[in-house]
Amino acid sequence: MKKTFALILCVLLATGFLFAQGAQEAPAAAPAATDFHVGVVTGTVSQSEDDLRGAERLISEYGSASSGGIIQHVTYPDNFMDEAETTISVIAGLADDPKMKAIIVNQAIPGTTEAFRRVKEKRPDIITIAGEAHEDPGVIQTAADLAVNNDFVARGYLIIRTAHELGCDTFVHISFPRHLSYETMSRRVAIMRATCEELGMEFVLETAPDPTSDVGVAGAQQYILEKVPAWIESYGKNAAFFCTNDAHTEPLLKQLLAYGGYFIEADLPSPLMGYPGALGIDLSAEAGDFTAILKKVEASVVAKGGAGRFGTWAYSYGYTSTAGLGQHAINVVKGESELLKLSDIMKAYGKYTAGAKWNGAFYTDVNTGVRARNHILIYQDTYMMGKGYMGNADLVVPEKYFSIK
Repeated sequence: MKKTFALILCVLLATGFLFAQGAQEAPAAAPAATDFHVGVVTGTVSQSEDDLRGAERLISEYGSASSGGIIQHVTYPDNFMDEAETTISVIAGLADDPKMKAIIVNQAIPGTTEAFRRVKEKRPDIITIAGEAHEDPGVIQTAADLAVNNDFVARGYLIIRTAHELGCDTFVHISFPRHLSYETMSRRVAIMRATCEELGMEFVLETAPDPTSDVGVAGAQQYILEKVPAWIESYGKNAAFFCTNDAHTEPLLKQLLAYGGYFIEADLPSPLMGYPGALGIDLSAEAGDFTAILKKVEASVVAKGGAGRFGTWAYSYGYTSTAGLGQHAINVVKGESELLKLSDIMKAYGKYTAGAKWNGAFYTDVNTGVRARNHILIYQDTYMMGKGYMGNADLVVPEKYFSIK
């Protein structure tokens, strides 16, 4: 059976938390001086807003490096696939700062591995951390000191199982060739398809434009807006929809609210992922307060007739990954945490997800059975608006799904 650990993160004391650990841990990091910088690289607001907001949270806590603080935040281009060298240069350029001690890239889009290699050539002492790596596990593991991904294996099963429990008879997966070339996403598709077959659901693959292509974000979003009514007509209102790209999420949610259908959770779940724009609500007053954010989003979804049809994670995965990995890096540089110690990693995540329930494991190669020591997969329980938590973090995923390629 896959070795999992269940996490219930809650604030017990100012420095306390609860964590169930299930893996061998690495040696302690040496203490470091406090006069240092941590580089944080994210996408822009248009491509991955939650990731960027996590960086802003770190800056609000630790200050910007340009103003005497710790955090140096930069963004990579929206069309990073066409501007690979620019993307690599943005990341690797952080190593030119003599005070730089760690670099976090979230999401770790293609080019991150090469950028980390260049960082290590200049400054082997810099800690490299990849959040939500797009490159294949065997690739990113060669250059990142730590990589963290959402658990694409377990979620491939759990998302379909949740849709089935809610009465869905069809699952529509929306993506494009670039994403489907990634091992993480292609394996998840295979697991989703197999789960649909076992549960008697129809599995459908739909293709939409890549926002990094010539059509851009606006063109990709317009395509989704125009196609959803036809998809609902074709697959019915008991179909659940899922897209692999952040930019596709808002128009998909908007049209599903208008025409029917289900949305279990986003590729990188968050109550901020697509919902504010799709619902036309202002969350500026609730910024940073995910309890308040979820409450307001849920109330709006229910008011529009979406109760029991739209889901998320209570806390943003993108926001938490940026902020949590940044906090973890700071703790490691200060000598207060160990880089590959799961309890220390989740202590940092727990700072931003009080009370949330998680599950996950170290990544295991499906071909060799070898477990990586520097790559973990995690997921949070699914929350359906107007219904509540689905209990997914407590479920045991059948072993057979972990061998599907």
